[in-house]
Amino acid sequence: MQYLNAFLCGGLLCALGQLLIDRTNLTPARILVCYVTAGVVLGGLGVYQYLVDWAGAGATVPLTGFGFTLANGVRKAVAEQGLLGALTGGITATAGGIAAAIFFGFVVSLVCKAKPKR
Repeated sequence: MQYLNAFLCGGLLCALGQLLIDRTNLTPARILVCYVTAGVVLGGLGVYQYLVDWAGAGATVPLTGFGFTLANGVRKAVAEQGLLGALTGGITATAGGIAAAIFFGFVVSLVCKAKPKR
């Protein structure tokens, strides 16, 4: 059942993004920002945790999950360090994912040959 919940949640988030691309004038970059911001707001309000508990990776892997991780990192760091945690908590919480994205992007750039756009 957990796999089905993850599939449904992740699929709905992706389908919503595709509908926004197809039916509105929003660019993919703006949709990305909206998803991350929605994750931060819903995570900060404590609402997104219920979705994470229900859907697991279906809620944490999409961009909204990145925003949720930022919000949780800030909340935890503020509780431990005070106001300084508001500046450092999000970066600390997401450092592993960001480092992995940079590393694997570099590996793919070594393996694949870039072609100039014409």
